[in-house]
Amino acid sequence: MSLDVLTQKSLSWFSAVGGWRTVAEGVASRVVFVVAYPLTGQVLTAALIAVGAVLVLAVVRMCTDRKVWQPAAGLLVVGASALLAGSTGHAADFYLSAVVIQAVGTLVFLGSVLVRWPVIGVVMGAVRGDRFGWRRDPLRRRRYYRCTAVFLAKFAVATAVLVPLYLAGPVVPLGIAATLLGGAPAAGACLYVCRRILREDPATTG
Repeated sequence: MSLDVLTQKSLSWFSAVGGWRTVAEGVASRVVFVVAYPLTGQVLTAALIAVGAVLVLAVVRMCTDRKVWQPAAGLLVVGASALLAGSTGHAADFYLSAVVIQAVGTLVFLGSVLVRWPVIGVVMGAVRGDRFGWRRDPLRRRRYYRCTAVFLAKFAVATAVLVPLYLAGPVVPLGIAATLLGGAPAAGACLYVCRRILREDPATTG
């Protein structure tokens, strides 16, 4: 199976969960909050502004794509973050979900390596349609370990940076770090590196 076919399948999965618009909504909420909070000085006000920005994006998507659950899910996540921050009065709590996701990601990816079922191998097996055939191919298995290690490093670095920032409470540095390390920029870099690694696999390039 060629890498182009794998890319098309991966993109179809990506589109099914909202694609780049979902990514944009997640990034927008974090950026808007980190800008609004220093300007307003009010946690609840900044949270509502962030929710409002994502609500506008969600309405636009529902009107243009005729899809409901994807923008609704994104709005629900942002709403939960806003509710938490507004109820506690701690601005850093707006980014608690990002901190938790990175920590859980670290545990999941590390655990998958330790039990010798790398996450990327499981995902690629599903995309390729051969399920667990990759486990019988040492070269392919090694590449999936490397890809999983790339994401593990990303999650681990993000966790190491975000947890101390969250505990210390500086909102602007936390918001910037959550956007860059816990969002699309770091994930995109990992996907690029993994694509280069998988290009070495004759089974995905032939």
